[in-house]
Amino acid sequence: MPRKRSVDDGDELLARLGSLTAQARERAEVQRSQVELAIALQRGMLPRDLPSGPGFRVAVRYAPACYGLNVGGDWYDAFTLPDGRIGLSIGDVQGHNIEAAVFMGQVRTGLRALATVAGDPGELLARTNDLLLSLGTDLFATCTFVRLDPATGVLESARAGHIPMVWATADGKSGIADDEGGPPLGIESGLEYPVARYQLTTGGVFVLLTDGIVEGPDMNVDDGLGQVVRLAGIAAVAGLDAHALAAAAIKGAERVGHEDDAAVLVVGHDEPDRWAKARAGS
Repeated sequence: MPRKRSVDDGDELLARLGSLTAQARERAEVQRSQVELAIALQRGMLPRDLPSGPGFRVAVRYAPACYGLNVGGDWYDAFTLPDGRIGLSIGDVQGHNIEAAVFMGQVRTGLRALATVAGDPGELLARTNDLLLSLGTDLFATCTFVRLDPATGVLESARAGHIPMVWATADGKSGIADDEGGPPLGIESGLEYPVARYQLTTGGVFVLLTDGIVEGPDMNVDDGLGQVVRLAGIAAVAGLDAHALAAAAIKGAERVGHEDDAAVLVVGHDEPDRWAKARAGS
C-alpha cells in the first residue's frame, strides 16, 4: 500500500509540473505578443517622411528595446509648419508597454496639432501639457521641441524634463545646449517652459536624443553626453552629413549597456550647392 501512494504522489507532482510549464509558456507567449504589438504601434506612429530643403538636412535613427516589455516610450518627429518653418521633436514616455506606446502617439499628435497655433515652442509645450492632463492618465513624458527657420538658420527650443541638445560647428566648437528647461509633460497644470534661441551655421549640427543614447548601467549621463559631443564635433569638422552622425550616435549607444529604446534626431546645415548635388545623385 505505501508503494502505491508513492506512485500516486509522483503522478500528481508530474501533473502539477506539467500544468505550471503550460502556464509559463502561455504567459511567455502573451508577453511576446504584447512586445510585438507595442513595437508595431510605435513604428506605425513614427513619421515616414522627413522635411528637407536647400541648406539643411534632417536625419534620424531609432532602435527599439528588445528585452521584456522595455519598449513603447521613445519617439521622434519632424514636419513642415504652414509658415515654412520646421518642427522637430523628440521625447520619452514613462513606462515600457502598450499603454506607453499609445500615450506616445497622443503626445506626438498633440504636439503636431498645437504647433500650428502656438506662438513659440514654450507655449506649445505648455498647451500640450494641459492637453495631456485633460486625458486623465497617470503617465508623463519628457520632450524637446525645436522650431527651425530654414531661411535664417534660427532655432527656437524648449525642453520639458528632457536631456539637452548637443551642438557642434564647422570651426571645431561643440558642447551641450545651455538652456533652463521645465518639468515633464503631464505632471502639473499651468507650467511655463522657457525658450532658448540658437543659430544653425553652415556646417553646423544640432543633435536631439533620448536617454537610451547616453545613459545606462555601463555609462552615466554626463559621460554619455560627452561621447555625443565628441562625435558631433568630429562630424562637423570633417564635413560629415547628418545621416552619418545619426548612425554614429545610435551605434555609440551600444556602449551604455541600456535595455531601453534609443532615438536620435540630427539637423545639419549644408552648403546649398552640396545639397543640390546630393539631390541630383539620389
